[in-house]
Amino acid sequence: MKTELPIALSNRHIHLSQEDLDILFGKGYELTKMKDLSQPGQYACDEKVDVVGPKTTIKGVRILGPVRTKSQFELSVSDAFALGVKPIVRNSGDIVNTPGAKLVGPKGEIELDEGLIVAARHIHMHTEDAKDFGVSDKDIVNIKVGGQRGLVFNNVLVRVSKDYKLEMHVDVEEGNAAGLKNGELGELIK
Repeated sequence: MKTELPIALSNRHIHLSQEDLDILFGKGYELTKMKDLSQPGQYACDEKVDVVGPKTTIKGVRILGPVRTKSQFELSVSDAFALGVKPIVRNSGDIVNTPGAKLVGPKGEIELDEGLIVAARHIHMHTEDAKDFGVSDKDIVNIKVGGQRGLVFNNVLVRVSKDYKLEMHVDVEEGNAAGLKNGELGELIK
C-alpha cells in the first residue's frame, strides 16, 4: 500500500467564466497559455486582473485556464484579511454564500457577488493511485510532513479522477508554515 505523495503550494489565482472573461478582456477573448501546470489540461495564463475589496486592491492576480462555468478567486487567509473580506475555506467550485469582489481587467470590470474562497487542502489522485493508496473520491485523510517544521495536515479531501495526476495542494501560507517546497513528499495517514 502506497503512503507517500508529492505536495505543491498554490498561490492566489483566478478562474474565469467565458462571460466574465469577455467583459474583462473583450468579446470572444481567448486566454494565452504561459505554461502548463502539474494537473493535465490546466495552465497559467499571461493574463492578470486586479481584485478590489472593501479595504484594498490586490494587483496583477494571474488567471488559470481553461475557462470554467463560474468565476472563482482562490486566495490565502492573509489575502482575505487584506481585501477586507471574511476568509471562507471551501472546496474548489463550492462558491455559494462566499464573499465577492470587483475584478478589473484591461477592457472592463465586473462585480462578483460571490466566488472568493480559501481553497481547502486537497489531493488530486488518478483512479489507479486511489487503488494504490486504498482511498476513494471524497475521503478525508491526514498528511504528515517531516522536516524541521514538520506537522500533520488534517481534513485533506481526496479528489479522484482518471484525468488527475497525483499531488496534494495546500495554499502557500500553509506550505510556508510547514517549511515546504514544491515536490516535497507527505505521508498519507488514514
